Amino acid sequence: MDSLKIAELMSKGREAFSKNDLKTASFLFNEAVDYDPNCTEAFFYLANIFHMRGELGKAVRAFNRVLELDPKHTEASISLSVILNDIGKYEDAREVFEKANQHLHLDQKQGVVDQHINKKFSHKHFELAEMYATYQRFDEAIFEYTKASQLDPENLEVRIKIAKAFSKKGLTSKAFEELKKLKNEFPAYTPAKMAIGLLYYSAGNILEAQSEWQSILYKEPTHQEAIMYLNLSKNASETNFNFTN
Repeated sequence: MDSLKIAELMSKGREAFSKNDLKTASFLFNEAVDYDPNCTEAFFYLANIFHMRGELGKAVRAFNRVLELDPKHTEASISLSVILNDIGKYEDAREVFEKANQHLHLDQKQGVVDQHINKKFSHKHFELAEMYATYQRFDEAIFEYTKASQLDPENLEVRIKIAKAFSKKGLTSKAFEELKKLKNEFPAYTPAKMAIGLLYYSAGNILEAQSEWQSILYKEPTHQEAIMYLNLSKNASETNFNFTN
């Protein structure tokens, strides 16, 4: 095995991949695998290329090969679970995802935190939450949204989703609590004010709703959504819109 040759092939392959020259990248990574059948990184890149080309069967086999070589390769696990879910192998997808999740929590306990990986897991939890919400399984949805928020605190939209799920369960006070906390922590985050206004409106508190939307327009006079809802609310007896939509 020529380690210098493999390093050269991988370097050129990464460069081609970054330029979206998948044909050249695929050739170089395959050549690297010929030199070293245990080259995890080459298989990972090949798996991603297969996925991008829509060759899902090949992508699954390549991601599985990555995990044979490195069972803790969380990005490969996440990508594989996404593909399995897309092709309807939901149980296999869940199993792969849960194994990856276990490795992530173990690494965090040992002091290893990768924010890039955390965001990938957060996105997966968010997808699960959206699915639960679609089927009105709001307890599970809130659980998954909360996990998503913990893994990616920068994704503030998730917290609005949590409030909506509380509202759909009839827990209006919990929804207000979540949104007011979000607004206090991030006073410049306009969607929180919009959401509080809609929640007030849904509860029949028209003046409070209008106050929230007017506060948005005070700083953002051309905010179209705030203008729209404020105008609609002036004809409240003829208008029906809901925070949970």
